[in-house]
Amino acid sequence: MEDARVWEFEQSLWTGDAEQYRELIDAECLMVLPERPYVFTGDQAIEAVAKTPRWSQVTFSEKQVARPQEGLIVVAYKAEADRDGRAYAAYCTTTMRRLEHDEWRVLQHQQTVPLTAG
Repeated sequence: MEDARVWEFEQSLWTGDAEQYRELIDAECLMVLPERPYVFTGDQAIEAVAKTPRWSQVTFSEKQVARPQEGLIVVAYKAEADRDGRAYAAYCTTTMRRLEHDEWRVLQHQQTVPLTAG
């Protein structure tokens, strides 16, 4: 998957509906998010997203893409999102694996809100 498509895929995880999210999360996915219970399985993350309004917009900066082996993509970036006037920022990583030609799933995702301490 070329870089432009990687970022479209990642953006869809932030702004797409719960069904799209469900289709893109691997059954073995693990996530760390800045809300309780903090460590989520894929099913727990899907359930949490289904109950949460989606972000109306998101922008990425500080973007990095790595391809450590065939069929595996790792991205790192800063996300700045908004919904209903509520702003959110986090530093994120996502690991995607290819199941078959042109079929990718999220295997890992992590969000760290910016630290306020120097």
